Amino acid sequence: MSGPSSNLPSDLSSSVQTRSAPAHDNNEVISKKQPASSAAAAAELASAKVKLRGHLRQFSDFPVPGIEFIDIMPLFASPDAHTTLVAALEMQIAQTFKNDMPDVIVGLDARGFLFGPGLALRLGIGFAAVRKQGKLPGPCVTAEYIKEYGKDMFQMQQDAIKEGQKVLIVDDIIATGGSAKAAADLVAQLKGQVMGFMFILEISDLNGRDKLGSAPTTILLEFP
Repeated sequence: MSGPSSNLPSDLSSSVQTRSAPAHDNNEVISKKQPASSAAAAAELASAKVKLRGHLRQFSDFPVPGIEFIDIMPLFASPDAHTTLVAALEMQIAQTFKNDMPDVIVGLDARGFLFGPGLALRLGIGFAAVRKQGKLPGPCVTAEYIKEYGKDMFQMQQDAIKEGQKVLIVDDIIATGGSAKAAADLVAQLKGQVMGFMFILEISDLNGRDKLGSAPTTILLEFP
């Protein structure tokens, strides 16, 4: 399958015609182009979502009985799907946050590491890792979280983000929301600003968003 262009569509950037015209006429031209630009971006994002869904697999009773596991690994087996994924995430960020872009992408252990660094590179910003306790060297901050099938501890290195930096937290799936909330707690300990959360998938009947407060939570795909 073919993914979208590796660059955002030109419609996403402001466009002004070069012909001479009175100021009020230019304003009219810009105003009329904005809805078309938004519609084109929305259509490209919707097309990307359809392609991405075709690469997902579901496994029952994994990793423990009663858990429905959604496997995103086929997205990374296909270069076209991988390209589509990162482009779609970038488009979703532009659509959600407009010109208020993050300073750092924070990715969760472990599948947030699969696409978080690539997304950060594409945006021209840094990436910081949230890892399970004991996996990072040096001084760290720690937060506990409860997941679908147990309890665990997350850590970040104390110098992973700077005070006041705007942070977008990313992971593959939001289920109960516990791990994402723990990541937000770590960012708060480091005096960063959580501007939002982004996930590839959501298991909506677990109401994980309820734990994440008022920061925008963006989902590429919903799964029953």
